[in-house]
Amino acid sequence: MAIKKVEDVQLSIDEKRCCIQKEHPQLSIKKQCELIHLNRASYYYEPKKPLENKDLKLMNRIDELYTKHPFYGSRQMRNALRLEGYKINRKKVQRLMRIMGLVSVAPKPNTSKPCKANNIYPYLLGGIDINQNNQVWCTDITYIRMPHGFVYLSAVMDWNSRFVLSWEVSTSMEESFCISSLETALRRYDKPEIFNTDQGSQYTGRAFTGVLKANDIKISMDGKGRAMDNIMIERLWRSVKYEEIYLKDYQSIDELKDSLKEYFEFYNHKRPHSTHGGKTPAEIYDVKKELTSGLKLLA
Repeated sequence: MAIKKVEDVQLSIDEKRCCIQKEHPQLSIKKQCELIHLNRASYYYEPKKPLENKDLKLMNRIDELYTKHPFYGSRQMRNALRLEGYKINRKKVQRLMRIMGLVSVAPKPNTSKPCKANNIYPYLLGGIDINQNNQVWCTDITYIRMPHGFVYLSAVMDWNSRFVLSWEVSTSMEESFCISSLETALRRYDKPEIFNTDQGSQYTGRAFTGVLKANDIKISMDGKGRAMDNIMIERLWRSVKYEEIYLKDYQSIDELKDSLKEYFEFYNHKRPHSTHGGKTPAEIYDVKKELTSGLKLLA
């Protein structure tokens, strides 16, 4: 039986994998992959085992505890969970926090070394008076719970005004959606002088830093294990979770996106900010002025 060559029909990766015949008498797996335009790595890839429902519930509780106590590392998180009756060891807490991208804001010894393939840039915000729009932008990723899984939210924010410039949702923490969020912000608004991130692999890779360099933007990165260096975005996550995410029960990613769109509109244009004497981030960022300068604010 000859394998059918895929030409006009667009198949998913899973459908293409099903087309491969391990014991084909004439065609090797390599040749079959070539015929249906399937990367051999995709054929041999074994999907990760889905998280059990009890793990998802545990991750949701870890998220709540971390949002309230961002200084909790895996030991303190384990202890807090045990006080609530969970029978759990530190190893499992570490694994779940790693999946969620959570790191204690408290400095700690023997922190993991950055990937040698990526460049780490110095923290440029120490001692600087940040009092102008587009002086510093910052970004980060946070975990969002869903009924049967979880997704990640990335946002780019202007440090001075607290105005959320762009945001995106993804099912993984890959750098592509972080880059997309960055490029969206750069299309909509004047570029910043400095862009601050943590040392996550999404931000230290050549693709992400390349966008910043191409726009002549200075790159600043938090010290290892010092999430407080990016405090403004951490405060944003706290507001988003307590005022939106923890109050809702999203049934789909589309529903989540629609709800977040409404929230960020509220956050930017209607929510008074105590730091600004009751003014909204949009008022401080002077969005009306940006509109008259011909910048497109809506996606």
